[in-house]
Amino acid sequence: MSLGMRRRYLLATIAIGTLMSEEAQSQQGGAQQPALDPENTLYMDLKDGRVVIRLRPDLAPKHVERVKALARKGFYDGTVFHRVIEGFMAQGGDPTGTGTGGSDMGNLPAEFSRNAHFLRGTVGAARTGDPNSANSQFYIMFAPAPHLDGQYTIWGQVVQGMEFIDKIKRGSGGGGTVSNPDKIIRMQVAADAKS
Repeated sequence: MSLGMRRRYLLATIAIGTLMSEEAQSQQGGAQQPALDPENTLYMDLKDGRVVIRLRPDLAPKHVERVKALARKGFYDGTVFHRVIEGFMAQGGDPTGTGTGGSDMGNLPAEFSRNAHFLRGTVGAARTGDPNSANSQFYIMFAPAPHLDGQYTIWGQVVQGMEFIDKIKRGSGGGGTVSNPDKIIRMQVAADAKS
């Protein structure tokens, strides 16, 4: 490779890295994000690719511990996105695939925050009308939803692979029920990841 080619390659690499960094910052409200902590990062493998989720123990320590415990048991592997509403969110984490199931670990108390907002890529704890009924189900936002702020627990943020979330099969009707739904192939804590 000639010197001129190497310079162009280096400049292109820097430009791409800068653009990717700017896109990630714009999704996070412009704030520079700290390096990922493998113990507080999830890898969620979907049919189209890997999604990387930064866990937020600073906002929801009990929810983060639950999700990590379930991921380490393989609980989420093979579960479906049973409720997916275009322009809103994709919901999964129910072993029955119906929206009524959960783990055998019991429900969690609400960990609502006024310091975090439901933005594109935010991961929140699904629950019933009872604020203290979150268990294993979660949803990932396709778009901001400020009406959820302070009403639902935020436990993570997609930092890579949102394009794969965007490809999750959508449901029909107002409830977003999905026939032949897409599945989580595998979900693991990054510190434990073998591949």
